Amino acid sequence: MIKDFIVERLTWILFIGMLLGLFLLVGYLDPSLHFNSILYVVFLSLILFLLFLFIQYRRESSYYRRLKDWDPQVDMEIIQDGNTPFERIVEHAIKQQVNFSKHEISRHIIHIEQEKDELLAWIHEVKTPLTTIKLMLEKVEDQKLKEQLMFEWLRIHLLLDQQLHHRRLPSMENDLYIEQIDIERIITQEIQGLKSWCFQKGIGFDLSLDKQMVLSDSKWLPFIIRQILTNAVKYSEQSDVEITSFSKNGHVVLTIRDYGRGIAVKDLPRIFEKGFTSTTDHKDHQATGMGLFLTKKVSQALKIKITIDSSYGKGTTVSLIFPRKNDFLEISSM
Repeated sequence: MIKDFIVERLTWILFIGMLLGLFLLVGYLDPSLHFNSILYVVFLSLILFLLFLFIQYRRESSYYRRLKDWDPQVDMEIIQDGNTPFERIVEHAIKQQVNFSKHEISRHIIHIEQEKDELLAWIHEVKTPLTTIKLMLEKVEDQKLKEQLMFEWLRIHLLLDQQLHHRRLPSMENDLYIEQIDIERIITQEIQGLKSWCFQKGIGFDLSLDKQMVLSDSKWLPFIIRQILTNAVKYSEQSDVEITSFSKNGHVVLTIRDYGRGIAVKDLPRIFEKGFTSTTDHKDHQATGMGLFLTKKVSQALKIKITIDSSYGKGTTVSLIFPRKNDFLEISSM
């Protein structure tokens, strides 16, 4: 702060220095003036000027130090009012900017919430004709055509479901209800939903569940499992997906292993990043880069630890480590 003050008042210092130097020069060149007297006056003037700078520094630096140390997350009102006209100008300008920013942020938040509500309403409205289309597809007699149409219908359904949960994610903690859930029932339902796609790709499922009951949310846990199973089916051909559950260190562990394309080692650290697809198969237009990102976000809220082990060309194993009852003390009231 001292350095900043000296730089700010450098013109004053230079001017006073030149003025005192001029006095000394005149006293030295003019024999009618007593040089020692001039030197004494210059010395006293220098002392008074240094004292003046010190007082100015103490007075001005206290205000600007508060501005420098001000946390933008704290309201501007805690900063002491300016004492000088220039300090008040600075204070007024900052407060105007803060108030304008607050107004703009509030306006954008309202706008985003309105758009989110409109999108959620639209997704729910689209689900009705989708259900009707599915019933109509059930009546198609050409089996090959039926499978193709059901596959495209399923893709639309999964994308809409992903968007629906994505929009609900910010307010997810207000919608949690933790209870004992039968994961076999959820897995069976999700497999049933992917049935037409699995038939088309020759994908089967091998279930071996030693532990079936877990603590979680019955609305959000199926979304996590759906995303993992969807990836397993999407990137596999003519193989089985192995699903197992067991107990380890007091935690229920659910593993879903496929023998599909797998994930390159260099991509593993980035698979949970929003929008990341792949560097190895970058031209794959099926990937959206949102599935694992949303899965990770939901897992964190449900206190589920998710790990992925994969070898490119050999397959992927996803493990869900469920929390114990004590781990839910933070959100037991939700």
